[in-house]
Amino acid sequence: MQFRDLKKQYEVLKEDIDREIVEVIESSRFIGGPKVSELEKGLAEYVGVKHCITCGNGTDALLLALMAWGIGPGDAVFVPDFTFFSSGEVASTLGATPVFVDVIPETFNMDADSLDKVVKKTLEDGKLTPKAVVAVDLFGLPADFPAIRAVADRYGLKVLEDGAQGFGGQIGDDRACSFGDIGTTSFFPAKPLGCYGDGGAVFTDDDDSAALIRSFCVHGKGEMKYDNVRIGMNSRLDSIQAGILLPKFEAFRKHEAADVNKVAAQYSELLKDFVETPVVPDGFVSSWAQYTIRLNSEEERDALKNALQGREIPSMVYYPKAMHCQEAFKKESSGDGEFPVTDKLCKTVLSLPMHPYLTRDDVERVASAVKEELSKLR
Repeated sequence: MQFRDLKKQYEVLKEDIDREIVEVIESSRFIGGPKVSELEKGLAEYVGVKHCITCGNGTDALLLALMAWGIGPGDAVFVPDFTFFSSGEVASTLGATPVFVDVIPETFNMDADSLDKVVKKTLEDGKLTPKAVVAVDLFGLPADFPAIRAVADRYGLKVLEDGAQGFGGQIGDDRACSFGDIGTTSFFPAKPLGCYGDGGAVFTDDDDSAALIRSFCVHGKGEMKYDNVRIGMNSRLDSIQAGILLPKFEAFRKHEAADVNKVAAQYSELLKDFVETPVVPDGFVSSWAQYTIRLNSEEERDALKNALQGREIPSMVYYPKAMHCQEAFKKESSGDGEFPVTDKLCKTVLSLPMHPYLTRDDVERVASAVKEELSKLR
Protein backbone atom coordinates (compact mmCIF):
# COMPACT_ATOMS: atom_id res chain seq x y z
CA MET A 1 0.00 0.00 0.00
CA GLN A 2 1.24 3.47 -0.92
CA PHE A 3 0.70 6.59 1.20
CA ARG A 4 -0.17 8.48 -1.99
CA ASP A 5 -0.21 6.15 -4.99
CA LEU A 6 1.25 8.13 -7.89
CA LYS A 7 2.11 4.91 -9.72
CA LYS A 8 -1.53 3.84 -9.80
CA GLN A 9 -2.56 7.27 -11.03
CA TYR A 10 0.04 7.09 -13.79
CA GLU A 11 -1.22 3.66 -14.86
CA VAL A 12 -4.72 5.12 -15.25
CA LEU A 13 -3.56 8.26 -17.10
CA LYS A 14 -0.51 6.80 -18.85
CA GLU A 15 -1.67 7.19 -22.45
CA ASP A 16 -2.57 10.86 -22.06
CA ILE A 17 0.49 11.77 -19.98
CA ASP A 18 2.87 10.03 -22.35
CA ARG A 19 1.30 11.75 -25.34
CA GLU A 20 1.71 15.17 -23.73
CA ILE A 21 5.38 14.52 -22.92
CA VAL A 22 6.13 13.37 -26.48
CA GLU A 23 4.37 16.43 -27.93
CA VAL A 24 6.58 18.75 -25.87
CA ILE A 25 9.75 16.91 -26.86
CA GLU A 26 8.79 16.90 -30.54
CA SER A 27 7.96 20.61 -30.43
CA SER A 28 11.24 21.46 -28.65
CA ARG A 29 9.30 24.17 -26.73
CA PHE A 30 10.68 23.29 -23.31
CA ILE A 31 10.22 26.65 -21.55
CA GLY A 32 6.91 28.49 -21.91
CA GLY A 33 4.89 27.82 -25.02
CA PRO A 34 1.34 26.61 -25.65
CA LYS A 35 1.22 23.91 -22.93
CA VAL A 36 1.99 26.42 -20.19
CA SER A 37 -0.49 28.93 -21.61
CA GLU A 38 -3.23 26.28 -21.88
CA LEU A 39 -2.64 25.16 -18.31
CA GLU A 40 -2.67 28.70 -16.91
CA LYS A 41 -5.91 29.50 -18.71
CA GLY A 42 -7.59 26.34 -17.43
CA LEU A 43 -6.40 26.81 -13.87
CA ALA A 44 -7.58 30.43 -13.76
CA GLU A 45 -11.02 29.46 -15.06
CA TYR A 46 -11.31 26.59 -12.57
CA VAL A 47 -10.32 28.72 -9.57
CA GLY A 48 -12.44 31.63 -10.79
CA VAL A 49 -9.84 34.40 -11.04
CA LYS A 50 -8.55 36.55 -13.90
CA HIS A 51 -4.89 35.57 -13.70
CA CYS A 52 -2.85 32.42 -13.13
CA ILE A 53 0.93 32.70 -13.30
CA THR A 54 2.80 29.39 -13.08
CA CYS A 55 6.24 29.28 -11.48
CA GLY A 56 8.98 26.97 -10.28
CA ASN A 57 7.45 25.71 -7.05
CA GLY A 58 4.96 26.51 -4.30
CA THR A 59 7.53 28.32 -2.15
CA ASP A 60 8.40 30.65 -5.02
CA ALA A 61 4.69 31.29 -5.49
CA LEU A 62 4.42 32.57 -1.90
CA LEU A 63 7.61 34.59 -2.27
CA LEU A 64 6.41 36.20 -5.50
CA ALA A 65 3.17 37.30 -3.84
CA LEU A 66 4.99 38.97 -0.95
CA MET A 67 7.42 40.60 -3.40
CA ALA A 68 4.48 42.03 -5.34
CA TRP A 69 3.28 43.69 -2.11
CA GLY A 70 6.71 45.10 -1.32
CA ILE A 71 7.04 43.15 1.94
CA GLY A 72 10.42 43.70 3.58
CA PRO A 73 12.38 44.60 6.73
CA GLY A 74 10.28 45.91 9.60
CA ASP A 75 7.11 44.25 8.34
CA ALA A 76 5.14 41.63 10.25
CA VAL A 77 3.64 38.71 8.31
CA PHE A 78 1.22 36.57 10.34
CA VAL A 79 1.57 32.83 9.79
CA PRO A 80 -0.08 29.78 11.40
CA ASP A 81 2.19 28.02 13.86
CA PHE A 82 1.11 24.59 12.61
CA THR A 83 2.21 24.40 8.98
CA PHE A 84 5.14 23.62 6.69
CA PHE A 85 8.26 25.75 7.06
CA SER A 86 7.97 27.61 3.75
CA SER A 87 4.79 29.45 4.85
CA GLY A 88 6.95 31.51 7.20
CA GLU A 89 10.29 31.14 5.46
CA VAL A 90 9.28 33.41 2.60
CA ALA A 91 8.72 36.36 4.94
CA SER A 92 12.18 35.92 6.45
CA THR A 93 13.70 35.59 2.97
CA LEU A 94 12.55 39.15 2.25
CA GLY A 95 13.79 40.48 5.59
CA ALA A 96 10.32 40.64 7.12
CA THR A 97 9.36 38.90 10.36
CA PRO A 98 6.95 35.95 10.50
CA VAL A 99 4.72 36.26 13.55
CA PHE A 100 3.06 33.02 14.54
CA VAL A 101 -0.61 32.42 15.25
CA ASP A 102 -2.25 29.41 16.92
CA VAL A 103 -4.71 27.17 15.09
CA ILE A 104 -8.11 25.55 15.57
CA PRO A 105 -7.77 21.96 16.87
CA GLU A 106 -10.62 20.49 14.80
CA THR A 107 -9.59 21.96 11.42
CA PHE A 108 -5.81 22.51 11.94
CA ASN A 109 -6.17 25.95 10.33
CA MET A 110 -5.45 29.48 11.58
CA ASP A 111 -7.61 30.66 14.47
CA ALA A 112 -9.02 34.10 13.63
CA ASP A 113 -9.40 34.99 17.32
CA SER A 114 -5.75 34.16 17.92
CA LEU A 115 -4.84 36.22 14.85
CA ASP A 116 -6.68 39.23 16.25
CA LYS A 117 -4.86 38.96 19.58
CA VAL A 118 -1.45 38.57 17.94
CA VAL A 119 -1.98 41.55 15.62
CA LYS A 120 -3.03 43.69 18.58
CA LYS A 121 0.04 42.60 20.54
CA THR A 122 2.30 43.38 17.57
CA LEU A 123 0.82 46.87 17.29
CA GLU A 124 1.22 47.44 21.03
CA ASP A 125 4.87 46.34 20.91
CA GLY A 126 5.48 48.88 18.15
CA LYS A 127 8.54 47.14 16.73
CA LEU A 128 6.96 45.84 13.52
CA THR A 129 4.39 47.09 11.04
CA PRO A 130 1.61 44.52 10.41
CA LYS A 131 1.33 44.01 6.65
CA ALA A 132 -0.02 40.60 5.64
CA VAL A 133 -1.59 37.31 6.72
CA VAL A 134 -0.56 33.97 5.22
CA ALA A 135 -3.60 31.73 5.73
CA VAL A 136 -2.82 28.09 4.96
CA ASP A 137 -5.34 25.56 3.63
CA LEU A 138 -3.84 22.76 5.68
CA PHE A 139 -4.36 19.14 4.66
CA GLY A 140 -6.72 20.26 1.86
CA LEU A 141 -9.29 22.21 3.91
CA PRO A 142 -9.65 25.94 3.20
CA ALA A 143 -8.96 28.16 6.17
CA ASP A 144 -11.86 30.14 7.65
CA PHE A 145 -11.39 33.02 5.23
CA PRO A 146 -14.57 34.94 6.16
CA ALA A 147 -13.31 35.20 9.75
CA ILE A 148 -9.69 35.81 8.76
CA ARG A 149 -10.69 38.46 6.22
CA ALA A 150 -12.71 40.29 8.87
CA VAL A 151 -9.61 40.55 11.08
CA ALA A 152 -7.37 41.48 8.14
CA ASP A 153 -9.74 44.24 7.02
CA ARG A 154 -9.89 45.61 10.56
CA TYR A 155 -6.13 46.20 10.52
CA GLY A 156 -5.57 46.88 6.82
CA LEU A 157 -3.69 43.63 6.13
CA LYS A 158 -3.26 41.85 2.82
CA VAL A 159 -4.41 38.21 2.77
CA LEU A 160 -2.25 35.59 1.05
CA GLU A 161 -3.89 32.20 0.64
CA ASP A 162 -1.31 29.42 0.85
CA GLY A 163 -3.22 26.78 -1.08
CA ALA A 164 -0.26 24.45 -1.55
CA GLN A 165 -2.33 21.63 -0.03
CA GLY A 166 -5.75 23.10 -0.70
CA PHE A 167 -6.21 23.19 -4.48
CA GLY A 168 -9.71 21.91 -5.22
CA GLY A 169 -11.17 22.82 -1.85
CA GLN A 170 -14.23 25.05 -1.60
CA ILE A 171 -16.19 27.42 0.62
CA GLY A 172 -19.70 27.46 -0.79
CA ASP A 173 -19.39 27.81 -4.54
CA ASP A 174 -15.98 29.53 -4.37
CA ARG A 175 -12.79 27.57 -4.87
CA ALA A 176 -9.52 27.50 -3.01
CA CYS A 177 -6.80 29.86 -4.28
CA SER A 178 -9.44 32.56 -4.86
CA PHE A 179 -9.95 33.61 -1.22
CA GLY A 180 -6.94 35.86 -0.71
CA ASP A 181 -5.85 39.07 -2.39
CA ILE A 182 -3.41 36.62 -3.93
CA GLY A 183 -3.60 32.82 -3.77
CA THR A 184 -0.91 30.24 -4.44
CA THR A 185 -0.57 26.52 -4.87
CA SER A 186 2.10 23.86 -5.28
CA PHE A 187 2.38 21.11 -7.87
CA PHE A 188 4.79 19.03 -5.78
CA PRO A 189 4.08 15.40 -6.77
CA ALA A 190 2.20 14.46 -3.60
CA LYS A 191 -0.16 17.46 -3.67
CA PRO A 192 -3.84 17.11 -4.71
CA LEU A 193 -2.78 18.24 -8.20
CA GLY A 194 0.87 17.35 -8.64
CA CYS A 195 3.38 17.16 -11.46
CA TYR A 196 6.49 14.95 -11.76
CA GLY A 197 8.89 17.43 -10.23
CA ASP A 198 8.53 20.90 -8.75
CA GLY A 199 5.97 23.46 -9.84
CA GLY A 200 3.66 26.13 -8.50
CA ALA A 201 1.18 28.82 -9.42
CA VAL A 202 -0.04 32.24 -8.31
CA PHE A 203 -3.67 33.36 -8.64
CA THR A 204 -5.08 36.88 -8.50
CA ASP A 205 -7.76 39.19 -9.89
CA ASP A 206 -5.43 42.19 -9.62
CA ASP A 207 -3.98 43.17 -13.01
CA ASP A 208 -1.05 45.12 -11.57
CA SER A 209 0.00 42.31 -9.23
CA ALA A 210 -0.22 39.79 -12.05
CA ALA A 211 1.97 41.88 -14.35
CA LEU A 212 4.50 42.45 -11.60
CA ILE A 213 4.66 38.75 -10.70
CA ARG A 214 5.16 37.78 -14.36
CA SER A 215 8.07 40.21 -14.46
CA PHE A 216 9.58 38.87 -11.22
CA CYS A 217 9.39 35.30 -12.56
CA VAL A 218 11.75 36.14 -15.42
CA HIS A 219 14.54 38.20 -13.82
CA GLY A 220 12.42 41.36 -13.51
CA LYS A 221 11.92 41.63 -17.28
CA GLY A 222 10.24 44.59 -18.91
CA GLU A 223 9.03 44.47 -22.50
CA MET A 224 11.34 41.55 -23.27
CA LYS A 225 13.67 39.26 -21.36
CA TYR A 226 16.77 41.37 -22.03
CA ASP A 227 15.03 44.51 -20.75
CA ASN A 228 15.41 44.12 -16.96
CA VAL A 229 13.53 46.83 -15.13
CA ARG A 230 13.66 45.38 -11.60
CA ILE A 231 15.44 42.69 -9.59
CA GLY A 232 13.53 39.44 -9.98
CA MET A 233 14.24 35.73 -9.96
CA ASN A 234 14.15 32.72 -12.28
CA SER A 235 10.99 30.78 -11.53
CA ARG A 236 9.12 29.11 -14.37
CA LEU A 237 7.08 25.95 -14.81
CA ASP A 238 8.69 24.01 -17.65
CA SER A 239 6.62 22.78 -20.56
CA ILE A 240 6.95 19.05 -19.83
CA GLN A 241 5.54 19.58 -16.35
CA ALA A 242 2.71 21.66 -17.83
CA GLY A 243 2.02 18.84 -20.26
CA ILE A 244 1.92 16.31 -17.42
CA LEU A 245 -0.44 18.52 -15.44
CA LEU A 246 -2.97 18.93 -18.25
CA PRO A 247 -4.36 15.35 -18.20
CA LYS A 248 -3.93 15.15 -14.43
CA PHE A 249 -5.96 18.35 -14.09
CA GLU A 250 -8.68 16.92 -16.30
CA ALA A 251 -8.84 13.77 -14.15
CA PHE A 252 -8.87 15.91 -11.02
CA ARG A 253 -11.86 17.89 -12.25
CA LYS A 254 -13.75 14.90 -13.63
CA HIS A 255 -13.44 12.42 -10.78
CA GLU A 256 -10.40 12.64 -8.48
CA ALA A 257 -11.70 15.47 -6.30
CA ALA A 258 -15.00 13.63 -5.81
CA ASP A 259 -13.33 10.24 -5.35
CA VAL A 260 -10.98 11.45 -2.62
CA ASN A 261 -13.94 12.88 -0.72
CA LYS A 262 -15.62 9.47 -0.88
CA VAL A 263 -12.49 7.90 0.59
CA ALA A 264 -12.45 10.48 3.39
CA ALA A 265 -16.11 9.80 4.17
CA GLN A 266 -15.39 6.07 4.39
CA TYR A 267 -12.48 6.65 6.77
CA SER A 268 -14.54 8.93 9.00
CA GLU A 269 -17.47 6.52 9.18
CA LEU A 270 -15.20 3.62 10.16
CA LEU A 271 -13.00 5.54 12.62
CA LYS A 272 -15.33 8.09 14.23
CA ASP A 273 -15.85 6.08 17.43
CA PHE A 274 -12.15 5.35 17.95
CA VAL A 275 -10.20 8.55 17.21
CA GLU A 276 -10.71 12.25 16.58
CA THR A 277 -11.35 12.37 12.83
CA PRO A 278 -10.93 15.52 10.67
CA VAL A 279 -13.72 18.08 10.82
CA VAL A 280 -15.02 19.79 7.67
CA PRO A 281 -17.26 22.73 8.63
CA ASP A 282 -20.65 23.16 6.98
CA GLY A 283 -20.31 24.77 3.57
CA PHE A 284 -16.64 23.77 3.23
CA VAL A 285 -15.14 21.13 0.93
CA SER A 286 -11.68 19.65 1.44
CA SER A 287 -9.41 18.32 -1.29
CA TRP A 288 -7.81 15.96 1.27
CA ALA A 289 -4.11 16.39 0.71
CA GLN A 290 -3.90 14.33 3.90
CA TYR A 291 -6.36 12.47 6.10
CA THR A 292 -5.18 13.28 9.61
CA ILE A 293 -6.44 11.77 12.85
CA ARG A 294 -5.74 12.95 16.40
CA LEU A 295 -4.67 10.54 19.11
CA ASN A 296 -4.72 10.88 22.90
CA SER A 297 -1.00 11.33 23.45
CA GLU A 298 2.39 11.36 21.78
CA GLU A 299 3.09 7.88 23.15
CA GLU A 300 -0.12 6.49 21.68
CA ARG A 301 0.49 8.22 18.34
CA ASP A 302 4.04 6.89 18.02
CA ALA A 303 3.04 3.38 19.11
CA LEU A 304 0.24 3.31 16.53
CA LYS A 305 2.55 4.55 13.80
CA ASN A 306 5.06 1.81 14.58
CA ALA A 307 2.35 -0.83 14.72
CA LEU A 308 0.96 0.21 11.34
CA GLN A 309 4.45 0.11 9.86
CA GLY A 310 4.73 -3.47 11.09
CA ARG A 311 1.58 -4.24 9.13
CA GLU A 312 3.00 -2.55 6.00
CA ILE A 313 0.62 0.38 6.26
CA PRO A 314 2.41 3.71 5.79
CA SER A 315 1.59 6.77 7.86
CA MET A 316 3.14 10.22 8.33
CA VAL A 317 3.45 12.85 11.05
CA TYR A 318 2.72 16.39 9.83
CA TYR A 319 4.27 18.31 11.64
CA PRO A 320 6.38 17.12 14.58
CA LYS A 321 7.92 20.53 15.27
CA ALA A 322 5.97 23.78 15.53
CA MET A 323 7.08 26.84 13.61
CA HIS A 324 7.90 28.73 16.81
CA CYS A 325 10.23 25.88 17.81
CA GLN A 326 12.26 25.90 14.60
CA GLU A 327 15.89 26.96 15.08
CA ALA A 328 15.70 29.19 12.01
CA PHE A 329 12.91 31.20 13.64
CA LYS A 330 14.52 31.53 17.07
CA LYS A 331 14.39 35.33 16.93
CA GLU A 332 10.68 35.26 16.07
CA SER A 333 9.77 32.64 18.67
CA SER A 334 7.54 33.80 21.51
CA GLY A 335 8.31 30.72 23.58
CA ASP A 336 6.44 27.56 24.55
CA GLY A 337 3.03 27.91 26.14
CA GLU A 338 1.63 30.57 23.81
CA PHE A 339 0.56 28.06 21.16
CA PRO A 340 -1.22 25.35 23.17
CA VAL A 341 -3.20 23.90 20.27
CA THR A 342 -0.20 23.65 17.97
CA ASP A 343 1.95 22.16 20.72
CA LYS A 344 -0.65 19.43 21.28
CA LEU A 345 -1.22 18.73 17.58
CA CYS A 346 2.51 18.25 16.98
CA LYS A 347 2.42 15.41 19.51
CA THR A 348 -0.86 13.74 18.60
CA VAL A 349 -1.57 13.90 14.84
CA LEU A 350 -1.07 11.03 12.39
CA SER A 351 -1.89 11.03 8.67
CA LEU A 352 -3.13 7.85 7.01
CA PRO A 353 -2.83 6.74 3.36
CA MET A 354 -4.96 9.07 1.26
CA HIS A 355 -5.53 9.43 -2.48
CA PRO A 356 -8.35 9.08 -5.03
CA TYR A 357 -7.37 5.54 -6.05
CA LEU A 358 -7.84 3.88 -2.65
CA THR A 359 -10.49 1.16 -2.81
CA ARG A 360 -13.09 0.40 -0.16
CA ASP A 361 -11.05 -2.69 0.75
CA ASP A 362 -7.95 -0.52 1.19
CA VAL A 363 -9.79 1.86 3.52
CA GLU A 364 -11.27 -1.01 5.54
CA ARG A 365 -7.82 -2.58 5.89
CA VAL A 366 -6.33 0.63 7.26
CA ALA A 367 -9.28 1.39 9.52
CA SER A 368 -9.36 -2.14 10.91
CA ALA A 369 -5.64 -1.99 11.64
CA VAL A 370 -6.03 1.35 13.43
CA LYS A 371 -8.89 0.04 15.56
CA GLU A 372 -7.16 -3.24 16.38
CA GLU A 373 -3.89 -1.60 17.36
CA LEU A 374 -5.61 1.09 19.44
CA SER A 375 -7.57 -1.59 21.27
CA LYS A 376 -4.27 -3.18 22.28
CA LEU A 377 -2.77 0.17 23.34
CA ARG A 378 -5.78 1.21 25.41
